[in-house]
Amino acid sequence: MSRDPIPDPSGGARLEQAFGRASGARLIPGNRVDLLRDATENYPAWLEAIEAARHSILFESYIIHDDDTGDRFARALSERARAGVAVRVLYDWLGAVGKTRRRFWRNLRAAGVEVRAFNPPAWSSPFAGLSRDHRKLLTVDGRIGFVTGLCVGRYWVGDPARGLAPWRDTGIAVTGPAVAALEQGFARMWALSGPGMEPTHAAPAPHAVAGPVSVRVVDTDPGTAGLYRLDQIVAAAARRRLWLSDAYFVGTSTYVQALRAAAADGVDVRLLVPGSSDIWALRELSRAGYRPLLEGGVRVYEWNGTMMHAKTAVADGWWARVGSSNLNPQSWFSNWELDVVVEDEAFAGAMERMYLEDLAQSTEIVLTARSRMVGAPRPRGNRMRRPGSAGRAAAGAVSIGSAVGAAVTGRRVLGPAEARVMAASGALLVLLAIVGVIWPRALAVPIAVLALWLGVAALLRARTLRRRRTAVSERAP
Repeated sequence: MSRDPIPDPSGGARLEQAFGRASGARLIPGNRVDLLRDATENYPAWLEAIEAARHSILFESYIIHDDDTGDRFARALSERARAGVAVRVLYDWLGAVGKTRRRFWRNLRAAGVEVRAFNPPAWSSPFAGLSRDHRKLLTVDGRIGFVTGLCVGRYWVGDPARGLAPWRDTGIAVTGPAVAALEQGFARMWALSGPGMEPTHAAPAPHAVAGPVSVRVVDTDPGTAGLYRLDQIVAAAARRRLWLSDAYFVGTSTYVQALRAAAADGVDVRLLVPGSSDIWALRELSRAGYRPLLEGGVRVYEWNGTMMHAKTAVADGWWARVGSSNLNPQSWFSNWELDVVVEDEAFAGAMERMYLEDLAQSTEIVLTARSRMVGAPRPRGNRMRRPGSAGRAAAGAVSIGSAVGAAVTGRRVLGPAEARVMAASGALLVLLAIVGVIWPRALAVPIAVLALWLGVAALLRARTLRRRRTAVSERAP
């Protein structure tokens, strides 16, 4: 595949400035970045790094399943903690619900591992549960860091006895100065879940130059939308190719328009998504969004395997992104996410080759002459029945809300693809109206309970803020 030239110095400088301002992430030179495909390459690399740890292990994962794969990592982490290594594990509270028993965490703590749950339920924050720590990060001794879309569990390994192939996913290994930014990102999340990190062990080696690769560590918070702005700039700046893979695609109208505009300008825009998903409802919402993409010239593919869980992008043979963020409102606006942007021709070339290999195992969705979406028959045995992340369902709610709001206000043109969403939303509203007329208490009681909860939460928050203000006044000279 031919390589596109690096942008000219003046254009490159402007693009560099735009990327930095949009993402809030500076460009860090001097790194080595290795592409890791699936659990077969990711998990062994993680375990090898853990087993070689001498000073510190920082492990942050949305989900660590309490299964054979999770036990393998738990044993490795426990062994290093018993050897005197400072091991810290941060998991998302909601991500662990129904997947990890308390005994799993107790055993880790008994071995000397510091374990924290991120964002557990609190009366003072009724809607905090909508924002989750969806990041997947591992750093060891300040020497090496891993950023990925993989959680820890047997789904990524597969189950040959049941005929289930491993989930398709992508990660990277980073060495060099960027590891310091990864450690800082973990330290910030650790401090949000309790007391900050204390340096209780020997300092790790300095973050020396390890290679020629420049990267950005995009460490996003709820409401900052740094990656959302960056994704739109990349769509606007792409000149030849923009190839995306995503596990739970629910594009906003603005982002869909950015992809359509790129395709209309001659850019080869492709989107690879799961053919079978662990969240059935979100899969249907994703499919409802195919038509405006296809009509705009974007090529859409569905993975033929068990589950396509990778979150990647590669543009023009020199820009690439790998991490935890999905292309949906939940990741862009509500979650804590972590992605690494790599600006390097060799790495982007490897990403493009991997992408083409994935397309060879996928089905392209096309519009027929009658404007119907069709694809090749899907292999049997690939349906996912187990539920996935409950937090990701919020992306679907945002999409429905956007469609309903557009219909009511007339501020956005609705496409034919949103007919199903509008019909379901309209039927639900009519049903609620009927219930309200016939059984008014059925609506009044839940609203009253919610109002009471919000009122108590506001009073608790006000008391906390008043105490802080009093403490600051007492310390003032």
